[in-house]
Amino acid sequence: MTSFPQFPTRCWVQIDLAALERNLYKIRAALPDHIRYLAVVKADAYGHGLAQTATRLMQCGADMFAVANVGEATRLREIGSGWPILILSPVLPEEDDLIFTHNLIPTLSTLREVERLNQKAEERNTTLKIHLKIDTGMGRLGVWHEDAQELFDALKMAKHLKIDGVFTHFSCAPTDLEFTDLQRNRFINTLKILENQFDLSGCLIHADNSASLASFNRSSPFNAVRVGLLQFGAAPYPDTLFAQVTTEAVLSFHGKVALVKQLPKGSTISYGRLTTVTRPTTTAVLTAGYADGIPMPFTQRAEVLVSGKRCKVLGRVTMDQLIIDVTDLPEEPKEGDIATFIGSQEDEYISISEFSNWGNSIPWECFSSISQRVTRVYKTFRE
Repeated sequence: MTSFPQFPTRCWVQIDLAALERNLYKIRAALPDHIRYLAVVKADAYGHGLAQTATRLMQCGADMFAVANVGEATRLREIGSGWPILILSPVLPEEDDLIFTHNLIPTLSTLREVERLNQKAEERNTTLKIHLKIDTGMGRLGVWHEDAQELFDALKMAKHLKIDGVFTHFSCAPTDLEFTDLQRNRFINTLKILENQFDLSGCLIHADNSASLASFNRSSPFNAVRVGLLQFGAAPYPDTLFAQVTTEAVLSFHGKVALVKQLPKGSTISYGRLTTVTRPTTTAVLTAGYADGIPMPFTQRAEVLVSGKRCKVLGRVTMDQLIIDVTDLPEEPKEGDIATFIGSQEDEYISISEFSNWGNSIPWECFSSISQRVTRVYKTFRE
């Protein structure tokens, strides 16, 4: 149910932390008992708010967290001291000290990183836990799987580094199952080589994320999964389910009607005059634009809910405002009425999948593009 915030605001997202908790329980229940839950909360928890969502995930049983960079990791460490925090992106040399100060786990891909961080750990007379990344076809981070032995040799000499985890990243799961299987097999074969040279007992072995969980192999050597988008109630791709788990949407996105006006037939609308109305038209100007997270490709193709009905976007999206056609509503809306971009009104619903399709985008980008001037309103109670 959509409600107004308790203070004046032009547009906001409502985030249901109880739904987030239920999603975690559903995902865990569908996984084997030995699988660790690595909650990915990078990019301000995909725009849902790092402090609030991470706190709730800690309370309901996440085993570990993953973020993009050291800055995010230090903010997360301020929230909770007991959880391992994995940094998924490379650590810059000027950030090395923070790894030790905040007890963080870096991802290593290269000889230079091994040498640098081993030296830093030696200077502190400590052992640094690291995760080793294997590139099996993403072409981004990680040592290329066929060249991994040189890195393994360097790790043998790095007495102050301890392998705490090994992982890879699938590039097109689940849209290309054949290539995903190839990546999975490449990783498993590389892992076998690593196991012959290192004691990996207690290490986290992970490859699957929200996009690849549908092809998760219960008999594989993996003992952890990285869950990001799915815990927020969004399927990575339409019609993709993991083990028949149907999660709940955690976030809804709303604005307000700022102005209602009449335009005669033949009027053109917004920058570039892309829309010409073919009838006398009642328009509503809404209190959100691309600076708030409304994608520019919404122009002339997206829909917004007002009074429980779908209303077409007219003309180009502007920085602070959006124009819609409300001519066919049973009653003319009033200034201050709620407009819903993601979420439900009465019997109608706009999903993040539909929203991102209109935006020529993906749910990950759309969530993380909702700007900080959009108020976050948290629903915390359990039903």
